[in-house]
Amino acid sequence: MEVAQVISLSPARHRDDVLPGEGVLPVLPALAGLLPAGGLVRGSVVTAGSFGLLSLALAAGASADGAWCAVTGVPAAGVRAAADAGLDPARLVLIPDPGRAWPQVVASLLDGFDIVLLCPPEPPPAQLRRKLEAAARRYGSVLLVAGDWPGAQTRLQVTGEEWTGLGAGHGRLRARKARVVASGRGAGERPRGCWLWLPGPDGSVTVAASAAGLDGLGPQRLISSG
Repeated sequence: MEVAQVISLSPARHRDDVLPGEGVLPVLPALAGLLPAGGLVRGSVVTAGSFGLLSLALAAGASADGAWCAVTGVPAAGVRAAADAGLDPARLVLIPDPGRAWPQVVASLLDGFDIVLLCPPEPPPAQLRRKLEAAARRYGSVLLVAGDWPGAQTRLQVTGEEWTGLGAGHGRLRARKARVVASGRGAGERPRGCWLWLPGPDGSVTVAASAAGLDGLGPQRLISSG
């Protein structure tokens, strides 16, 4: 995609009109306790492991509150999946393949959207990371990365999970309890974690009770018939 096309997709937002208290974008209640500021701090970089429901859920609260979101570098992402996660399709732009000029595309998106969810096609070098981090700070956007990003202010990852729905070797997986651990820099340096329904039986993301048999922060998986 050409950078000019991205610019044409960007919503006309007046960044000079940012009100006091809008320096933090809201997140779903289940995720607020994991983030030092209780939400996504404008101008910051947040990572969420590989692309999945956690990445979309992090943007859902702000989207429901009126934020504009862009998702790029994720061919598998679709409007329905994003809407199921809670994002407003009317304030969402999907760019599955940003092309070889993806850094310029992302920089342009940061200028026009509140949240840019990026899955980098390759590990970005330090100089490029610094340029995009500077763009996020300059425009007051949040760069939400599905993947690794050294230097990110906040990092979230799923360290354990329990799927429910299978019984006696048959049936369908209906819901997942996932242990999400957050860490970062500054106020977020101390790791914090909780169990979430990601998703719950009704498709929502909510706080869940600890899953029996899953302890610690290492990767763990369990399938139950609950």
